[in-house]
Amino acid sequence: GNEQRTITMTRSRILATLVALLALAGTASARIQVEPVERDGRDLIPIAMDFGFEQGGSIEISIKHPVHLFTVEGADPVDKTRYGFFITASKADTALENDIAKGGCLLDDLDHTLVLFTFEDMQSHLSKDGDEYKFSYTIAEGKAGEYSLYYTKCVPNSAVSFTITVDLYNTLPNGDKDYLSAGEKPLPTMYMFAFFTFAAAGVVWAWVLFNAKQTQPGSVKRIHWLMLLLVCVKSLSVLSKSFMYHVIRVHGDPDGWNVAFYIFSAAKGLMFFTIVVLIGTGWSFLKPFLNEREKQMLMLVIPLQVFANIAADIVDADGPALAGWLEWRDLFHLLDIVCCCAILFPIVWSIKHLREAAMTDGKKVRNMNKLILFRQFYVMVVAYIYFTRIIVFLLKSTAAYNLTWLADFASEAATLAFYLTTGYMFRPVVDNPYLHLNEDELDLEEIEMRVEEGRSL
Repeated sequence: GNEQRTITMTRSRILATLVALLALAGTASARIQVEPVERDGRDLIPIAMDFGFEQGGSIEISIKHPVHLFTVEGADPVDKTRYGFFITASKADTALENDIAKGGCLLDDLDHTLVLFTFEDMQSHLSKDGDEYKFSYTIAEGKAGEYSLYYTKCVPNSAVSFTITVDLYNTLPNGDKDYLSAGEKPLPTMYMFAFFTFAAAGVVWAWVLFNAKQTQPGSVKRIHWLMLLLVCVKSLSVLSKSFMYHVIRVHGDPDGWNVAFYIFSAAKGLMFFTIVVLIGTGWSFLKPFLNEREKQMLMLVIPLQVFANIAADIVDADGPALAGWLEWRDLFHLLDIVCCCAILFPIVWSIKHLREAAMTDGKKVRNMNKLILFRQFYVMVVAYIYFTRIIVFLLKSTAAYNLTWLADFASEAATLAFYLTTGYMFRPVVDNPYLHLNEDELDLEEIEMRVEEGRSL
């Protein structure tokens, strides 16, 4: 009754949230960015962040005219040379903020900024129709690197409204545009390779399951089929990501492939964390049910984790000109890490239960074997979370501008290693110590829980 209604309502909320996020995803990931800025009084607005330019790469900017300036009533006429755009080497955010805090103007001749144009330049170089200003800048020889584009103003108590379109691209040997950042060039091929690797792993796992079903009846549990489904969804996730990067390379826009990726990524995230929690609680292996505490953990952490993952992907790919963009991005990444840590609790609970069971008479050796296996699984999950959430982030932040793809490679390699190791540890074989728990080994509380659930059916 009430429990079923709660589950239905939670599912509806999750679905509504995912639909809203996917609606936002329609414009994400584009390298031809259209950024509307509305009556914004910030001194510094990021327009395009962290794009790796090779020699000959270009920035093309188009701004619709008129640009609206707002000042306080009775103020002096606006000096349009104090509003403008500049590029700077990425990771210079702190230096920029320090310059502003000291009262400096980022449009002055500074070591770490290259001013592209000011509003005064725009006024004198409009198109023939007078409704657009166009500007292009090509990366000179010896200046290749990762750059970010900013708008800044050096006039206090003023705001601005404008719509800017930015094209960021490198140039292929045949002269065509390549909209991928220098560090993203290998990604279409890398993710296609990842697809074939995960698909092959899925085929092998399916063969293991069908073979075990024939030769060892009863050894294949429901969790094993969920693991197979996860590998299939993961394969589709990396395949759609490969197509997404390929289409961005050619057209500068993902053309819907980002939506496909977010759908498969959401399904993969949901299934991955569900499976880790279910293995951690011993569901399907140790017992055919979850207790109330474990159900609450599933219903809280897993939808939150999926939401944080998709939202972080969209915020990362969407325009940084939005107020609070950096804060939201960091918040979603932090929420993802918190959810990852929370899924460790069911494993800890199971370790505690097995440790207590191992101290009692009876099946001591068998319980000790399961305890050792659970500890190994706990260490493996901790290592995976630490590597994919922290080490990969640090690798992406510190790698050379043309080697940022190594972070994606490391993440996929770690995921593959985690899948293979988990599959091997909990494979459906008769001598697997994880699969040896009989009903008489369930503690009294769990037996009572099962009786209560049987009555409520």
